[in-house]
Amino acid sequence: MKVRLSSLLGAVMALTLLYGCSPKEGEAVIELSYANFPPPETFPCVQMERWKEEVEKRTNGKVRIKTYPGGTLLSAKAIYDGVADGTAAIGNFAMSYQPGRFPVSEAADLPHFFPDSKTASHRLAALLKQEAPAEFAETKILTAFTCPPGVIMSSDPIADVTNLKNATLRSSGTSLEALKLLGASPIAMPQSDVPDALHKGVISGIVSSGEVMKDMNYAVYCKHVVEARLPVISFAVVMNMKKWEALPEDVKKVFDDLYFEQADWTGEYVDKHVEDALEWSKANHGVTVTRVDDDQLAKIKAILSPMMDAYVARVAEKGIDGKKLIEFLQRDEGNGK
Repeated sequence: MKVRLSSLLGAVMALTLLYGCSPKEGEAVIELSYANFPPPETFPCVQMERWKEEVEKRTNGKVRIKTYPGGTLLSAKAIYDGVADGTAAIGNFAMSYQPGRFPVSEAADLPHFFPDSKTASHRLAALLKQEAPAEFAETKILTAFTCPPGVIMSSDPIADVTNLKNATLRSSGTSLEALKLLGASPIAMPQSDVPDALHKGVISGIVSSGEVMKDMNYAVYCKHVVEARLPVISFAVVMNMKKWEALPEDVKKVFDDLYFEQADWTGEYVDKHVEDALEWSKANHGVTVTRVDDDQLAKIKAILSPMMDAYVARVAEKGIDGKKLIEFLQRDEGNGK
């Protein structure tokens, strides 16, 4: 009888733990919209779907997320304001799409030469957690992550990244300034225009994270890849503050527990995706992949160092200690939890 009673109590406790966040009878399910701007198959949307699944699972259906990829609810530049005003409950956006508006976040997009997205994503998430920057005052930050370090994908071989004279490379974000300092002629254009521009020779290559070699089929045009660890692009997932404050405490805990976990998961996912894409490019299109050595990397760092100085001076006018932010992002352990 004691054994049966013990087993019964154990089963009850297990059910309590399992359904502790479940909706009570008659209690309305919390439904939240989540806006995103890239196509569904890209890594920012893959992470969105993973986060949605984890939230719904961990709240046992108490929260349901409706996702809107591809700008179907809000366009890329409208997502932050759309979340702040309640058009969407949650949104993922790239801070660099609105230069000057997110000065603390911009520190992560400088040329830190991060080894991978997981490292960069965790350090960005830790920075935002520590600083709680005023630029996000209207929203609650749910997680943050970056794309992998930029690689150079080109139709012709690049012998020396420190001398990119005559190279017309499509780029975006802070990589535009980095490429100018390296001697290239960077061109900003939508990803959708890149294949035609490569085909017609309008550009000689692109700078982005390497998964696009497969995802966008750039391996057809770009037969050479140089892993140069160029600047990343930072993303944040934010929630409308009123909707956040209205959440039950147990749901808030689920969201908070996912903060660093989601950043790390996204970094690991896209790092592996880049690795697979480059292997696919080599196997299916004969693409060559090289990596800058330590000597060349040191030269690139020296050439791009004015970007760091310029950032520190620029944000100082807003009362922000840019040097402290840079040192935080470049520390060895990058934990910050």
